[in-house]
Amino acid sequence: MRHDERRRPRVLLLTSSPLDGADGGEVRLAADVLEALPDVDFVWYSQWPSRRTTPPERGRPVRVLSRDGLPHLPERVQAAGAATVWARRVDLVHAFLNVGRVFPAFSWLRPLLLGGRPVVHTVPWVMDASFLKHVRPLGTTVALSESMARRLRASDFGDIRVIPPMIALDEWPYLPRPEGFPVVLFAGHHDPRGGVETVIDAAVEAVRAGARFRLVLAMRRRSGQDNVMLDEALRERAGAAGLTDFEVRGYVEDMHALLATVHVLLFPPTARVGMADIPLTVLQALASGRPAILSDLPQFADLGNAVLRAPAGDARRTGQQLAWLLDQPRSWDVLADRGRALVEDHFGPERFAARYAALYRELLA
Repeated sequence: MRHDERRRPRVLLLTSSPLDGADGGEVRLAADVLEALPDVDFVWYSQWPSRRTTPPERGRPVRVLSRDGLPHLPERVQAAGAATVWARRVDLVHAFLNVGRVFPAFSWLRPLLLGGRPVVHTVPWVMDASFLKHVRPLGTTVALSESMARRLRASDFGDIRVIPPMIALDEWPYLPRPEGFPVVLFAGHHDPRGGVETVIDAAVEAVRAGARFRLVLAMRRRSGQDNVMLDEALRERAGAAGLTDFEVRGYVEDMHALLATVHVLLFPPTARVGMADIPLTVLQALASGRPAILSDLPQFADLGNAVLRAPAGDARRTGQQLAWLLDQPRSWDVLADRGRALVEDHFGPERFAARYAALYRELLA
């Protein structure tokens, strides 16, 4: 089908859960694309009967029955079923789907489910590299980082483009260094290799080196996890390690307010399994002028010298870097400026919109 240039193209945003449901990487990316391309008529999934977030004001919503807006099996089945109908009514399908356990089967059913329309597949993350062996590309694939693109190319994933995620720069303004007692933040999940244990051990090392700060652990929940029990286990671990000034929180509704109080972001995972290569929390912190200390995973290489990096799992080195950074205001200022400049140059909305607009035009020609 050749797109008629006399009208605006219609695009289906295919997500596994409602766009106005629970916050997640794939729906956030889809919402950013919707907002970035005002000249496109989008069709998107909407939570029914209630919504957790304010729905987009543009496009056509398609109702998906969902209690909490999370991508449970019923939501995934409804999303796939709706796609079989709406893929025939649009000019292009833009899928935001993780490569997880059920994705290989979906990819093989792609001709039946999505018909002959061109497809863009933005891959938020790969749950397990072994799944890539059994996947057929849906169409043109978009990776969020060069590291992800290399993994997909190694699996013969076809036509791959790299479009990093975006940060709304006006929504995340550069903030001055906070006054008062320093606050160090970790924001992540209760994952075995997610980095929170390294953060606690690194905080102990920094205190031993003479640093004084308050550690805040902002823990996000995953479906099926007992966060109350997991949060209490973190409190016990931190207390047993000798930390006295720390706080374990749940999901933070107002990250803007929290980052305004933060001096340093710690994010030292030992692997990025089942998570985006570069989490939006890191980009939000850098945009806000908050220096970050990360592990030296290949996925973070795109951030260059805008961040500090320590060997993955090396709590001693991470703690030393934290103590040094809190004691060096000039170095803090340099990293804060570099972080903001990086986000402006590589993760700004104009660049994001231009790349996706060009990709749409290419596929609709």
